[in-house]
Amino acid sequence: MQTTGDQRLLKRINRSVLLRLTQQHGSLSRARMATRSGLTKSTVSALVRELLDEQWLIETGSPSSLDGLGRPSTPLQLNAAGRVLIGMEVAVECLRMVCISLTGEVLFKQEVPLQSPEPQAVCTQVAKLLQPICADLVSRQIIVCGLGLCLPGTFHDDTGLVHFAPNLGWRNVDFLAMVNAAFADAGIACGSVLAQNDADAAALGEYEFGGGTKDDPLIFISCDVGVGAGIVLNDSLFTGARGAAGEIGHTILQIDGPLCSCGRFGCAETFIGARALKEKSDIDRAGQFLGVLIQNLNVLFNPRAVVLGGKICADHPQLLARARDTAAQYARQSGVPMAEIRDTRYGLQAPAVGAAAMVLHRFLRPLSQGVSHVFGN
Repeated sequence: MQTTGDQRLLKRINRSVLLRLTQQHGSLSRARMATRSGLTKSTVSALVRELLDEQWLIETGSPSSLDGLGRPSTPLQLNAAGRVLIGMEVAVECLRMVCISLTGEVLFKQEVPLQSPEPQAVCTQVAKLLQPICADLVSRQIIVCGLGLCLPGTFHDDTGLVHFAPNLGWRNVDFLAMVNAAFADAGIACGSVLAQNDADAAALGEYEFGGGTKDDPLIFISCDVGVGAGIVLNDSLFTGARGAAGEIGHTILQIDGPLCSCGRFGCAETFIGARALKEKSDIDRAGQFLGVLIQNLNVLFNPRAVVLGGKICADHPQLLARARDTAAQYARQSGVPMAEIRDTRYGLQAPAVGAAAMVLHRFLRPLSQGVSHVFGN
C-alpha cells in the first residue's frame, strides 16, 4: 500500500477543490471554503497558506464577518496577476497566441502568418514566438502555469500524436514531442505543455471561463477552412477512442458530392468550409447545412449550449442567422427543444484561449491523465 502517494494525491485533490470553489464563486472566505468543501477548518487553513505562497490565491479586501461563521475572515480570490496561462493555435494560415489570467482575462494576444505548414518548421516558429514572451514574464516574476497548443487535426490525448490534420497535410506527426524538443533547444521553460484539437480546445475555453457545469453538455462548432466540433460532456472533453470525436466537417451530407480535402466526397466541409464560400448564394446554402449539423448534434447530445465560432462565423453573420433559423425550424417541426445557440465570447482567439484553458482545466482535476505530477508548478 502506497500510503505516501495516496496522501499526496489526496492533498492535490483537496487543493483542487478549494481552487475550483474559488473559481466558481469568485471570492470565498476560509470559513466558507470549509463549509462548501466539507474539509476541516484546519485543513483549509493549511492548504490556503500553501496556495497563497504559490500565488494561486490572493487575499482581497479587509476581514469581514458578514458570513456569520465566527471571527472575521479575509476573502480569497484566484490570483489573476501572479499566474498566467499561455495558449497557441496553429491555424492553416497563421499562428495565434494569447496570454490569459486564471480568470480568463486576455492579457496579451498576437497573430502572425504561418511561415510553413511543415511540422518541424511550425515547431521552430512556435518556439521563436514564445521565447521573448516567456522571458518577459520571468523577468516580471509572473509564473507561467503551462502552455496549451491546438491545431485542426485529430490528437491522441495521451501522447500528443496528430493522427490526421488534412488542411495542414499532416498524418501521424509526433507533434508534442517535436514541440517540446524545439522548446528545449530554445531554452524555454513554460511548465506543462499540452496539445489538443482546435475545436476541442475552444469548447473547453467556453466551458471553463463561461457557465461551467451550468453549460454541460456544451458543443463548440468551429467554421474556418475546416469545420469541427468540440464536445464537453460530464465536465470533460469527449474526444472518442482515437481523438476524432467531433469531426463534423467530415460527416457526409451528400453522396457523391464535391471532393473533400480528406479524400472523401460530399463532406460538410465542402459546403460550409471557407473554400466553398465564393458567392452570396453559397453563404445562404452553407447556413442551411450548418443548421442541419446543429440540429443533428442537438438530437445526438442534447446539449445545453451550442457555441459558434471561427473566421467564417465572424466574417458572415448572415450565415449564422440562416443556421439559427434552420435549426429552429427543425426544432418546431419535431417538438424537440433546441439548445441555446450563441456566439463565442473570445472571437477568433477562442481556440488559443481554449488551449490555455486546457492547462487550467487539468490542473484543477488532478485525477486526469498526466496531471498529478505537475500540480505543484
